[in-house]
Amino acid sequence: MKKAIISKISEYNEQNVIVDGWTYNSRRSGKIGFLSLRDGFGIIQCIVEKQKIGDELFESFKRLHQESSISVIGKVVENSRAIGGYEILVEDFTIHQLTENYPITPKEHGTDFLMNHRHLWLRSKKQHSILKIRHQIVKAIRDFFDNNDFTLVDTPIFTPNAAEGTSTLFETNYFDSKAYLCQTGQLYGEASAMAFGRHYNFGPCFRAEKSKTRRHLTEFWMVEPEIAYADINDNMEWAERLIAYIVKQVLDNRMNELNVLGRDIDKIKNIMTPFPRVSYTECIEILNKSGNEIKWGEDFGSPEETYIANQFDKPVIVYGFPSEIKAFYMKRDPNNEKVVLGMDILAPEGYGEIIGGSEREVNINTLLDRIKEEKLNKSDYEWFLDLRRYGSVPHSGFGMGLERVVAWICGISHIRETIPFARTMNRINP
Repeated sequence: MKKAIISKISEYNEQNVIVDGWTYNSRRSGKIGFLSLRDGFGIIQCIVEKQKIGDELFESFKRLHQESSISVIGKVVENSRAIGGYEILVEDFTIHQLTENYPITPKEHGTDFLMNHRHLWLRSKKQHSILKIRHQIVKAIRDFFDNNDFTLVDTPIFTPNAAEGTSTLFETNYFDSKAYLCQTGQLYGEASAMAFGRHYNFGPCFRAEKSKTRRHLTEFWMVEPEIAYADINDNMEWAERLIAYIVKQVLDNRMNELNVLGRDIDKIKNIMTPFPRVSYTECIEILNKSGNEIKWGEDFGSPEETYIANQFDKPVIVYGFPSEIKAFYMKRDPNNEKVVLGMDILAPEGYGEIIGGSEREVNINTLLDRIKEEKLNKSDYEWFLDLRRYGSVPHSGFGMGLERVVAWICGISHIRETIPFARTMNRINP
């Protein structure tokens, strides 16, 4: 007898199988029981008849509670009214563990309670669907870059230097010196781009931002391509193509999960390139006309990003940010030193920035001046400066925050549900 997983149960129609899983719920009507069995791949209805399995086993069935672990043996049959179109006529089952008082019941629970029980909350339909979509997005990211001749080159998590400013670094002892958890792998990505032409790194990043908003985590995942011989326009095209590809893959492969989440499909089904492009200066004008008081040179917060994004029905690319509020490695616009050749992509529906990137500064003297202005330790960046000494070329790259993309595509309100175990200012457990 073959073991089967529920997502492929149609392959076993009219056959006897074993399915290992957990009780999602159960009920009885006289001498017939109805068991919803989940196995991590799906949920299927199992019909338990007292006459078929006997009195003793039927009594055991009565003791099954939510999340009891069991293995079911039975015949797969079609049933158009059942979830997935199939059900199992149970002939036997083995109980591995009977649960009592499972903490997460069908009733409403508070967010703190659910986050404290995150290790169990992952089993619920909604959370399961979110992480299935996250998996699909990760796969789409890797497929997109792998299919476009990018090479994955991993970057360090321990680093002696800052890339995005020193105020949000997690510091740790590193033997006889200090080290920091990486904010980004971008600086190392530039080295890889000079070796491989097209590079990407994909891994965890850490930022000690004292923020409690629904958009921020202290530990998150980011994908960062870096591309040799690419200017800011090339960079924007790669970024929008990536987003469009991700959305299409989710729609093609995870429609069931989107439906579980109640996602309004109409809001994401037309995410196709090209995306609208608006300069920072134009955004300031749009904001001021709407009554949002913001001066040129100030960075956007969540309200400003949301207002700008709401003017469009797809992600919008904002470019030409003031030099003073951007990182030292971003190339200044040769036609206007007050702005950088950088861009952010804002997701619609109030989800904010999902991509940030730029063309990189290639002039070593300019970089030295900026390192001095930022009061950074030049010796920590000697290797980075070598990239401008030996075969420097125009190059660009960007970073895309995985969790923000997951939140947007899933249509969920808080980023803490987009990662298996969220790390925030107030949470490091479980």
